[in-house]
Amino acid sequence: MTAMTAPSRTRGLLDGPGPSFGEHLAAHGPLPVVDPHTLVEEAGLLGRGGAGFPTAAKLRSVATAAAASRRAPVVVANGSEGEPAAAKDATLLVLAPHLVFDGLALVAGSLGATTAYLAADPALLPALSAHLADRRDPVGVRLHPVAQAFLSGEESALCAALDGRPALPRTKFPPVRERGVDGRPTLVLNVETLARLALIARGDDLAAASMLVTRRMEIGGTPWVDVVDVPLGTRVGDVLRLDEAQAVLIGGYAGTWVEAGRAAHLRLDRESLAPAGAALGAGVLAALPSDRCGLAETARVVGYLAGESAGQCGPCLNGLPRIAAALDLLARPGPAPSGLLRDVQRWSGLLPGRGACSHPDATVRLVASSLRVFSDELARHRAGRCHGRYGHPFLPVPRSPR
Repeated sequence: MTAMTAPSRTRGLLDGPGPSFGEHLAAHGPLPVVDPHTLVEEAGLLGRGGAGFPTAAKLRSVATAAAASRRAPVVVANGSEGEPAAAKDATLLVLAPHLVFDGLALVAGSLGATTAYLAADPALLPALSAHLADRRDPVGVRLHPVAQAFLSGEESALCAALDGRPALPRTKFPPVRERGVDGRPTLVLNVETLARLALIARGDDLAAASMLVTRRMEIGGTPWVDVVDVPLGTRVGDVLRLDEAQAVLIGGYAGTWVEAGRAAHLRLDRESLAPAGAALGAGVLAALPSDRCGLAETARVVGYLAGESAGQCGPCLNGLPRIAAALDLLARPGPAPSGLLRDVQRWSGLLPGRGACSHPDATVRLVASSLRVFSDELARHRAGRCHGRYGHPFLPVPRSPR
């Protein structure tokens, strides 16, 4: 497996002259008056928040709902980034905030919105407030802090938080595009999506054809985390250094483990990733070092995800904690209770499609991929051995406030 060259810090979307409004205007010029509906349709811009939904379809649905209800819609820039392994949205808001504000202004103006929000980590808000004060956008933007919780970025949970209610997902009907913030049709777009829209509006034909990726790996035993802008279709092996890796987590904690040898040849697009059961998700690529236990890493993450659930439905209230506890036992070297592995596999098959949101589906997808990719590790554990030789965790798992 060939090794990639030493990674750079940022490039592409993040490779701007500076975050100030003056520097932004000098580099990009003023925001043109254009119709974003046509632009995103022609560019084929997909959302960068995880689901990869076509942006043009979102714009059309909110415009239709606003016309039907005769109420001005709300537009929300989602920079909550509850994914612990990701750093792309925060990096973008620090290095290129005005591209996000430009995209937000463009969409709000085109929809006739009277209210716009930017939701982000509270630590980022003072700087964002200062940047916002330099602008004179027709639609005022309200900054809103979001809790650092895994489900904080789910669009119905975010709309609830903006209304002053607990940030919990709700059932999908009615969808937020029809009844979101203040009961009005609401468009929620990831901040990277908005930044790319701002570049597309200025004639950048390649803006929709790349994505921000958070890379996590070790190089010579030294942890390395950065954010890069890479063209869609790039091989994973050209983004990560995999010569010291055993597997790659693709998409983040709602993603999938793939063996390093196979992952190296996968390309960052839906067509290439789908046969491996993977998706771009939150834009996270994490190369698990060869001296870590993949089962132990997964068990820690699943324990965190079980604790981060909203606890509003059976799959989250009962299923995820039970799977997390069982996986924790399987991740320990030594004989596990008889039938425990079969139970985890059976429970994982029962949960998908039964939750109020996609949280249980994503969690059991991660579990299923770990049992497949680390099957040899399961055998070692049954014999009382473990592949992991380094006790320090690789994947970040914050302490749950719950």
